[in-house]
Amino acid sequence: MSDNRTLRRQVVSSHSVFGAPCWVSLTTRDVEATEDFYGAVLGWQWSPADLGERFRIAQVDGVPVAGIAAVASIWQMAVAWTPYFAVPSADEAVARVEERGGTRAVGPIALPPGRAALLSDRDGAVFGVWEGELVAGWEKWRRAAPAFVRLHTRDAFDAAIFYGEVLDWASDRPGCCEVHYDGDEVLLRSGGDVVARIHSGAVGAAPDPAIRPHWRVHFAVADVAACAAAARAHGGYVLQRRTDPDEAVLGDPDGARFTVTEQAERTGARATDPAERP
Repeated sequence: MSDNRTLRRQVVSSHSVFGAPCWVSLTTRDVEATEDFYGAVLGWQWSPADLGERFRIAQVDGVPVAGIAAVASIWQMAVAWTPYFAVPSADEAVARVEERGGTRAVGPIALPPGRAALLSDRDGAVFGVWEGELVAGWEKWRRAAPAFVRLHTRDAFDAAIFYGEVLDWASDRPGCCEVHYDGDEVLLRSGGDVVARIHSGAVGAAPDPAIRPHWRVHFAVADVAACAAAARAHGGYVLQRRTDPDEAVLGDPDGARFTVTEQAERTGARATDPAERP
């Protein structure tokens, strides 16, 4: 009973952190194969979700990290990692997206204890919105993983205007996300943490999906090289490897792409100087 009371005290609503990334989810075709791959590469443990057998929650040391949903075939969706942003009203967020040239793909649909919609911005980058209670232990999630999310887009400043209008960034509402400009990048801060970056240079018509506009999820890890080796050993691949900062862009066997970033970089993501890079 005391554990249940503790969980209830930790519940955070999308109303209180509106506009910030609040979860990341992978749409996939095979739950078991996905569990095996990410368990080997990132050391994740798995627990059932309340939404049914097609959904799982990944955890590290008891902290929720991400969700997976084996719905790609059912909903005719691409296999991909997607960030979700907290909103007070999913219906209002969807309407704002469509009014500004974006697209509704799925929803809003009821996924107790909330409602979700899958959308794309006017350059085609896919993202989600979530209205309702956030996952138990969400404050730990925000400070543990993922490290941050990054939008690769055609024009960072145009994208910042689009998302700012949809998600109420830099508004007069208490607790809204702050927007900072750092050279050719836009930084989003929530509660003092850098939680998202927007970077220019994507090409909408590029044949390579890595160059087209998209959101990329960065996971903080202790050993980037070990993650890259494990990905290769378990049917995935390495798309890009960098040493400064130490990170690698990986792909899972189903084609979903993500970035692993050295754990120390998470500290940089929470720095107080907006110009400091994570």
